[in-house]
Amino acid sequence: MVRSGIPFVAPMVALSVAGFLMPLAVLAAFSFRDPAGGFGVGNYAKLLADPLALEVLFDTLFLGAKVVTLTTLLGLPIALLYWHAGPRQRSLIVFLTLLPMLTSNVVRTFAWIVILGRQGPVSQMLLQLGIIPFPRSFLFNETAVVVVLSQIELPLLLLPIMAVMSRADRNLVSAAQTLGAGPWRIAWSVLLPLAAPGILAGWVLVFASATTSYVTQAVIGGARHIYLPQYIYREVGVLFQWPSAAAIAMVLLASTGVVMAALAALARHPRLAAHG
Repeated sequence: MVRSGIPFVAPMVALSVAGFLMPLAVLAAFSFRDPAGGFGVGNYAKLLADPLALEVLFDTLFLGAKVVTLTTLLGLPIALLYWHAGPRQRSLIVFLTLLPMLTSNVVRTFAWIVILGRQGPVSQMLLQLGIIPFPRSFLFNETAVVVVLSQIELPLLLLPIMAVMSRADRNLVSAAQTLGAGPWRIAWSVLLPLAAPGILAGWVLVFASATTSYVTQAVIGGARHIYLPQYIYREVGVLFQWPSAAAIAMVLLASTGVVMAALAALARHPRLAAHG
């Protein structure tokens, strides 16, 4: 007799409802509340009619896309190294990938302040090489935000790729070599399709984390670059516009959710799922 798994799943479902779905429902209801005490879509209409809010929204989504791109460029060589490594080397690569995650994002963000600061190693190295005439800070610009977020989010991309590639059939590479394929052809025609489900899963995690990373965006970007998490904080902590902040939060959730859903749907494509 097969026992039902409902008793084992019920605590997780109850926790999800109490800790996520109910607060989300309250937030959604609050976003429709107008200053007069009634309900309507005024907060959303105000948001969509505000050029600054729309610019901040698009900047936030583009930031996520840039972080995903740079993280992919950094992560693929490491993934190829993982594929060609032996068991011990693979364990070391996984350990080094997990090691940064043992430290808080806040700590890593403030470490980057030292690295990119006026007296930091980047400035001093460029000064010694004669590339810059005097020490300068590389903080408070979007490039710095993208670089720092890419380093912080890199494990979220690598771990799904490694999980997929650890189960991949090495005989496919041997078959490609037998047919005369070179290293680049093997990487493009065999390894990349094998890793594609992991790459797409990593993209979902990196995009979601990068677009909602308030601390890194605020500390590294400064006041010159405002993204939606900071915009929400301004509405709540400065202007005390809670319904407006709730509407902005729902727009952020919806916009990132659409991108994540598209990536997840692409990951379930039959041609990609066959490699998973």
